[in-house]
This record gives sequence, structure tokens and C-alpha cells, in this order.
Amino acid sequence: MNRTETAPPDFPAEKLALAQQAFREFHARCFWFMRRDAEIVAEEVPYLCERLRADGGRRGFQIAAQLCR
Repeated sequence: MNRTETAPPDFPAEKLALAQQAFREFHARCFWFMRRDAEIVAEEVPYLCERLRADGGRRGFQIAAQLCR
């Protein structure tokens, strides 16, 4: 996925909560350039998936798979 793709408007709340949790867990490794207190919204989930796949290791890759199905 690339950054121009967006999450669907009916994005499940459970997946959004997982994305927010992953952002906090992987902040130092994948999202160091973003504010630690950034609010993650559904439209940013595809970009989070991209970063988790690139720099999140095995666990990040697995979380990205859950988020982006």
C-alpha cells in the first residue's frame, strides 16, 4: 500500500484501536518522526501498515497484516 490509499469510511473501531496501540508500541522504531501524542485516524492506517511492514520486524509485519486485510 502506498500513502495515497485511504482506509474505508466504515473502518472497524477494533482495527483503529489496534492501529493506535501499534503506533504507541512501535513509535521509536517506525514512527520516530511523528509526534508521540499524534491521534491516529482511519485514513492513516494504510501508511501505518507501510511503516510497520518496512521497519516493524516480524511482529510489526503481523500487525500490519491484521490491519490491512
